[in-house]
Amino acid sequence: MCGIMGYTGKGNAVPVIIDGLAKLEYRGYDSAGIAMYEDGKIQVCKRKGRLADMVKVLGADCSCQLGIGHTRWATHGVPSDLNAHPHCDCSGRIALVHNGIIENYASLRKELILEGHDFISDTDTEVLVHLIEKFYTVSLEAAVRKALTLVRGSFAMVAICSEEPDTIVTAKKDSPLIIGLGEGENYVASDIPAILGKTKQVYIMDENEFAVLTPQGVTVTDFEGNPVHKEVFAVNWDPVSAEKGGYEHFMLKEIHEQPKAIRDTLAGKFEDGLIDLSSLEMDDTFRQAGKIFMVACGTAYHAGLVGRLAIEKLARVPVETDIASEFRYRDVLWNPQDLMIVVSQSGETADTLAALREAKRQGVKVLAVTNVVGSSVAREADKVIYTHAGPEIAVASTKAYLTQLLVMYAIAMYLARIRGISSLEELRQLGSQLQGTHSQVQQILDWEQDSGQIRQMAEKYREVQSTFFLGRGLDYAVAMEGALKLKEISYVHAESYAAGELKHGPLALIHDGVPVLALITQDQLVEKTMSNIKEVKARGAIVVAICKQSLQEDCQECDDQILLPDVNPVLSPIVSVVPLQLFAYYMAIFRGADVDKPRNLAKSVTVE
Repeated sequence: MCGIMGYTGKGNAVPVIIDGLAKLEYRGYDSAGIAMYEDGKIQVCKRKGRLADMVKVLGADCSCQLGIGHTRWATHGVPSDLNAHPHCDCSGRIALVHNGIIENYASLRKELILEGHDFISDTDTEVLVHLIEKFYTVSLEAAVRKALTLVRGSFAMVAICSEEPDTIVTAKKDSPLIIGLGEGENYVASDIPAILGKTKQVYIMDENEFAVLTPQGVTVTDFEGNPVHKEVFAVNWDPVSAEKGGYEHFMLKEIHEQPKAIRDTLAGKFEDGLIDLSSLEMDDTFRQAGKIFMVACGTAYHAGLVGRLAIEKLARVPVETDIASEFRYRDVLWNPQDLMIVVSQSGETADTLAALREAKRQGVKVLAVTNVVGSSVAREADKVIYTHAGPEIAVASTKAYLTQLLVMYAIAMYLARIRGISSLEELRQLGSQLQGTHSQVQQILDWEQDSGQIRQMAEKYREVQSTFFLGRGLDYAVAMEGALKLKEISYVHAESYAAGELKHGPLALIHDGVPVLALITQDQLVEKTMSNIKEVKARGAIVVAICKQSLQEDCQECDDQILLPDVNPVLSPIVSVVPLQLFAYYMAIFRGADVDKPRNLAKSVTVE
């Protein structure tokens, strides 16, 4: 979601901050701003729109050694210059940026106005900077500590003051924050990509931690002021991996990185041809679990749906798959023997974290599946499996989703093994097929590069206003992800349905010329799915079949076919989602949409 970058040191803070914010653009935002200590006072420049719009107004001559910057995704108040961060106090001495939500901002704002404070924005954040102003007497650190005792909500906040021209004060509760350690300079940011290329030494801030940065060093304490010992986290990411690498967009690059991501995610998870997750030290939990709660949001939720079907089929363990924002308000019937699996690309998804924390309070073990080392989900879960997708910059998830699927299958196969549900030979065969999916995904990418069929299909349908995605079983789970991809980046209305549900209402929406993308990879369900396809064709729909080569004859009545390599039906989602990703990408291109940064969306959703 929102991005934070701050610098204190001997160099020029402005280019450092702008570069850091640019590396956080993938999170999604609608305005950008910077606050600098220059000529004895705090100077602020902020604008609605892209970072480049703010930089254009800022100009090239700014130079300072202390500054903070922000990219905002609107929650309280519309996107505007005034609502953009940083926010300042009445005197203009203190500037602050903030990710998260101040839940009691309305009552605090009312009190501060009665005390004479002037507010110029509609944001909850501005309350915090005025509270700091109210308590500022001796030091910025003391004022921030006092202000934080009065606020409720979530925050990663960073403040500077003209009275302390080399100091940054920062604090974290529920929103991600990291500190980069340099020589004679230090950095603060909301995510590691912001400091890539500047330092590889990082403190990952934990819950309710407070830090003071100067060029000479960093002091970390808890909110009461007690010292906290922090281990340095060494970042081994290659900064080049966050660049486009010759592709037109990050999303296309990340789609093409999926074969490698499959290999990287499965590396080290096999022994003697069998999935081996014994290093998690959760075997007893896996054996005893009477039920698994699979909790996630958005694309990760769709991965969880595949995980549910795979675990129930292979391991015979009942699974509930829930949207995290709904799960946290359920009256769940907890059993300490149960297991929760949370799935989050960023590891910072607020609703998923809330579900995780509730499970922990209930004494239920939590296994996290995430792509980000050191993220909140990774730190707070009992155990974690990393997806090893590498940095994913495009807002629309592709390779992170695919690697989440791999982990779902790995969990399902390991559960089947240690619970004695499947024979070792059956699991070895399925494991070999799982390892081979990277070559099948590569086949699809190579085929599209040679034929351009999916691109041509997207150009053909570029003007449509509505589409439908159909499937049964595992195909339905993939249809949901395909529809999400299309609407989030091309802005075409897309609905996914279990094919058998059409006659219960949605069939009324089918009319002449509406495209229907039908997934057909489940051998035992082909006849059922084709009967539903006949229903939509009888009402004028144009049907595109995404089917396995071995089922091509069964799909002859469809108007177009996208053929997949023959894959075990259980593993088909890994392969069948790739054409849907490419279709969404090309539709966005032909419709002139901003592929990597779709409107109104953010990469990491850190508020409820």
